[in-house]
Amino acid sequence: MTLRRTIIAFFALLFVALTMFAGLFFVRTSAEYRALRLQEAEQRLRLAELEARLAAHQRDLEGMRSNPAHVERVIRERLGYARPDELVFRFEH
Repeated sequence: MTLRRTIIAFFALLFVALTMFAGLFFVRTSAEYRALRLQEAEQRLRLAELEARLAAHQRDLEGMRSNPAHVERVIRERLGYARPDELVFRFEH
């Protein structure tokens, strides 16, 4: 009976050790999975913001290609250009 008890104790101990190893592996993998899901959500948000900026730039570019008045307005606003006979008044906000 001693051999039988030794074998049963060995397999019980082996089962407990494997269960603990699997549990630790699962906990670590689960934490990595949550971190990756959070990173994915952040990257999707950043992608949406960049796509919105890209769409705005594309609209601005299309306006410059098709509308000379738009080009003139952009040059005046961004570069501060004026015609030779104009006076420019700048106000601080």
